[in-house]
Amino acid sequence: MSNQSILRITRELGEIQRGSDLSLAVACRDIDVRHVRALIIGPPDTPYEFGFFEFTVKFTRDYPTKAPQVTAITTNSGRTRFNPNIYAGGRVCLSILGTWRGERGEEWSSAQGLESILISIQSLMSQNPYENEPGFEDANSDYDVKNQKAYVAKIRHETLRISVIERLEGYLGINTETPPNAATVYNAEEEYKANAIEAPFEPFKDLCKRRFLWYYASYLASVELEASKHKDGDRFEKMPFEGPGNTMEGTFQYSLLKARLQMIYQKLNEEALNWVKEGQVAAHKELSIANNLQRQFEQTVEKYKKNDSITLDLELVDRNPFVWQLVLFGRPMTNLDGGVFRVLIYLSPKFPDILPRVTFETPIFHHRVSPQGVICYNPARKDEMKSHVEAIIEAIDEESPAYDPRTLVHPEAAKLLWGPAEDRKVYNRRLRRSVQDSAE
Repeated sequence: MSNQSILRITRELGEIQRGSDLSLAVACRDIDVRHVRALIIGPPDTPYEFGFFEFTVKFTRDYPTKAPQVTAITTNSGRTRFNPNIYAGGRVCLSILGTWRGERGEEWSSAQGLESILISIQSLMSQNPYENEPGFEDANSDYDVKNQKAYVAKIRHETLRISVIERLEGYLGINTETPPNAATVYNAEEEYKANAIEAPFEPFKDLCKRRFLWYYASYLASVELEASKHKDGDRFEKMPFEGPGNTMEGTFQYSLLKARLQMIYQKLNEEALNWVKEGQVAAHKELSIANNLQRQFEQTVEKYKKNDSITLDLELVDRNPFVWQLVLFGRPMTNLDGGVFRVLIYLSPKFPDILPRVTFETPIFHHRVSPQGVICYNPARKDEMKSHVEAIIEAIDEESPAYDPRTLVHPEAAKLLWGPAEDRKVYNRRLRRSVQDSAE
């Protein structure tokens, strides 16, 4: 591969990694930029909502003259076809990739790149993926409408079961009995063997854990809603375009999915609490990571001493540099005026490869704070704790937030805030009430 081609790939990877799109992530081994892993987080308001869909991207020596080879690996070990254009065997059918005949102007050109490929794949994850199958684009008979609903229903179930639950269970080492759909716990190595892909490489483990905590309330809400429509044990309906080895078979099991989601949430909380103990040991041994975090803590405290516009207290819990307590005082003349919010920041001894878990101990009704107290924030510099604290404050203190459904981790609060005028008034009242309660 030419140096020019390698430079192009490296530049594209960097642009995506530094970008603000919370639904895309890419990574590669340092020694080989030609083999890239990509993660697409399912779009909101679709049956793929907040699912974790992983792909391999292999760039040939002819890139960017020729498109890279893209393979889906979130396939339930080759057993599940998540979309008419994303096959159980991993094939992704797109005209931009040359794997599907398209209209003139839709084919690959060197002006396109990795991000445009991922966005094109993401666009397949629509509200009605049934229409992606050729010949079914405008299907509107009663039979097709019924099938559309049935297809969406089973994709939503399997998105939760396979792309979220089994993935997280695998990361956390949670052993469960074989579910009724005859699938095993997510195992990266099995996925790779099933798709003839090389050695396991899991660059998105921490990202998926943190996003699970962000979207946990949304996952539960989806389970509750769908459980009211589908009884446990009801079989998925087969679509007319599904065939042997390229289908999505199984049964609805929402009661089990709910229990598994709750177990994952519990294990993630236990994981953060274990960091406290590991941090104490690291601090006692004066390891470099402990000294680094101690220094970052002191620098962050110093920064906010000089900042008159933000009032906060920051201290280490039990002098442990791996557990920070932030007490944030609401700014005057804002919705947070008079509020006093206690926030705990748990840091891993593997920081910054593993990012902090941040929880509001003080309840607050806010679109960026989940009902469980998990705040959704995105630091500019992931290796600097000053940037983390800054991003936490910005997320909670934003006066006129832009609508971004990927950051809305409190479904009820978000629905009110971006609803009709009367709903927005209810949101503001509930936020103000939680602020007043925080000061008592």
